[in-house]
Amino acid sequence: MKKVLVVKGGFSSEREVSLVSGQEVGEALRKAGYAVLEHNLTDTKSFLKVLEDFAPDVVFNALHGNFGEDGEIQGLLDMLQVPYTHSDMKASVLGMHKELTKIIAKQNHVLTAPFEVMTYQKFKKHGTKLKMPYVVKPASDGSSVGVFIVQTSDDLKNVCYENENTTLIVEKYIAGRELTVSVIDDKPCAVTELKPKIDFYNYEAKYTNGATVHVLPADLPEKVYQQALKNALKMHNLLGCNTVSRSDFRYNEKDGLVFLEINTNPGMTPLSLVPEQAKYIGISYQTLCQKLVENAVCRKIK
Repeated sequence: MKKVLVVKGGFSSEREVSLVSGQEVGEALRKAGYAVLEHNLTDTKSFLKVLEDFAPDVVFNALHGNFGEDGEIQGLLDMLQVPYTHSDMKASVLGMHKELTKIIAKQNHVLTAPFEVMTYQKFKKHGTKLKMPYVVKPASDGSSVGVFIVQTSDDLKNVCYENENTTLIVEKYIAGRELTVSVIDDKPCAVTELKPKIDFYNYEAKYTNGATVHVLPADLPEKVYQQALKNALKMHNLLGCNTVSRSDFRYNEKDGLVFLEINTNPGMTPLSLVPEQAKYIGISYQTLCQKLVENAVCRKIK
């Protein structure tokens, strides 16, 4: 019987969401016949102790945000030679680093919004060359944490980060429809349109039941629908993602289909988009978890 250590929690602002994902994954894998241990990650020493004592065949990475999706834990598991789910260190670093992702997209003819990169301190002093409206967000974070939409000078008062050295992405605000595409086993699943009942698809909208309407499949012109599938798969392959990824877009007739970002380790909560799209194409939640476990790898030391 294959032993799977589900690591959840972690140190990021997305800790609570990760705990939910990890619990759901753990239950699914037990039903699938794996020997499962769930570990609530709060410090490195206890994690290393669990790895030594349990000696898992695979680590299921249910962490979100920094230290979970950004290549940190992937590099550690590579060094320890423990196979893990989702993407490797390189893809994780690129996917979490929004500037690098946008550069890769632009160089490969995937339309993305004009942007600038600067520290919060510089933004406060000098602002941006971009005209309003624009979006301000951390260069390396997820789940729409710390995202501000600046449409008027009054909105600037709301932009605030604790650390003045926080690196920010400031990009043109793309009005229109919020779209997302999951890729599973190198095949794009479908396009979902997200219609939040609040201002925009932020952390609250993503993880509050009933706060966002999911339209699946999205009612789009066929050409746009197919382009979204194509671009999601293209970004998945360019970064070298393993098994699963999810790409987000905005669409309007004036700007076209604009790539926003890619998530190399998407959420696995009951409200998460990848399990929803997987179900739409006939892949159950349990089967999806099994795919991730069976495709787990680590970088081999020669």
